[in-house]
Amino acid sequence: MSTGELLSSEPSELKFPFELKKQISCSLQLSNKTDNYVAFKVKTTNPTKYCVRPNTGVVLPRSTCDVIVTMQAQKEAPPDMQCRDKFLLQSVKVNDGLTANDITAEMFNKEAGNVVEECKLKVVYISPPSTAQEGSEEGPSPGVSFSDGKHANAAEFASGARAFTEGLEAQEISSEEKALMTKLTEEKNKAIQQSNKLRHELDLFKREGSKSGGGVSFMFVMLIGLLGIIMGYIMKKW
Repeated sequence: MSTGELLSSEPSELKFPFELKKQISCSLQLSNKTDNYVAFKVKTTNPTKYCVRPNTGVVLPRSTCDVIVTMQAQKEAPPDMQCRDKFLLQSVKVNDGLTANDITAEMFNKEAGNVVEECKLKVVYISPPSTAQEGSEEGPSPGVSFSDGKHANAAEFASGARAFTEGLEAQEISSEEKALMTKLTEEKNKAIQQSNKLRHELDLFKREGSKSGGGVSFMFVMLIGLLGIIMGYIMKKW
């Protein structure tokens, strides 16, 4: 805090969190601890760079007034983030009931015999924390910002989960196919055994028929038909 007999200002320095190509503002509170009306005026060494609202006004007795100082967007950062700009706060006692519209430049003219109190305020630039520094505090490896690591971590997690799911599905499909193949193989073996048995019985019937000199019996015809059905079933399965 900068304290004068008429007005005190808080803070004593104008601090701007400097960022390129961004308009930045800070506030200044003026306090009048006297029983008089006090007029003020704010000047700066670089008027094209800053905008002060209000730059003039009247602070009532035992009251405060807020002043907003806005720095225009800057294209380049100063060397070592050092700023030489300064502000000058002028204050003077005025008649009771005076308003901001009644303020004139002559009131702050010392040569005219006016008692003008002056307070100088420095401008300080504050460097905002960089993304890389914030990431290093969180614990990621050097050179990787927090977002890259996260996105990278999220992508790796999604890829791993997808690969695990696909592998699980492939394993399930393989097990089902294996069970089906085993079942079909068993049925095939049974059918082949049955077919061989029928062939053997058919050969016996043929030999007995040739010995007896008779024709083909009804049972023989049935066996041939049954053999055809079994072979057809086997071909359909495969």
